[in-house]
Amino acid sequence: MSRIGKKAIAIPSGVKIEVQQRLVKVGGPKGNLTWNFPSGVKIEVLDKDKSIKVTRDGDTRQLRALHGTTRALVNNMVKGVSEGYSTKMEIYGTGYSCKVAGAKFELTVGFAHAVGLQIPTGVKVEIEIPATKGNETPAKFAVTGIDRQVVGQFCRTIKDVRPPEPYQGKGIRYAGEQIRRKAGKAFAGAGGAGS
Repeated sequence: MSRIGKKAIAIPSGVKIEVQQRLVKVGGPKGNLTWNFPSGVKIEVLDKDKSIKVTRDGDTRQLRALHGTTRALVNNMVKGVSEGYSTKMEIYGTGYSCKVAGAKFELTVGFAHAVGLQIPTGVKVEIEIPATKGNETPAKFAVTGIDRQVVGQFCRTIKDVRPPEPYQGKGIRYAGEQIRRKAGKAFAGAGGAGS
């Protein structure tokens, strides 16, 4: 048995789960999510335990992998509709800033123009500090939503606009992320001929 797959998922209060053939619907205080799960895997809602059990039809390698993955994805859905997901991010670099304009997230990160990214449906960008102050105080914002996959993908898209560079650490990074730094080139010729 898959160690992750056989763990039951507790259903928090206020969360409703419905399984129809291969479609699972999860609703909660934060919103609703649906997912078509793969064949060969079964999702059962146990009313007496207030939990969800995921089982598989066979023991092939693919079904064993799907068992754990299905359980993890359903667990993410339950957590998403009850608590939601939030990822904090920071922008380093003098003059760099960010703002939300309608359904777009705009980044000013050293290019000749601001970069506008379409905010996915169900995702919110909350700005804590809109602009950097020197190289020490970064701009800060958080990406929140109920779908872990969508939140994670959008954060990656934001980071790809200006990944942190290794010399001064300028760029967009996750809060608390350590950047491997490189030493800059030493100036040659100081105190050389002709001085």
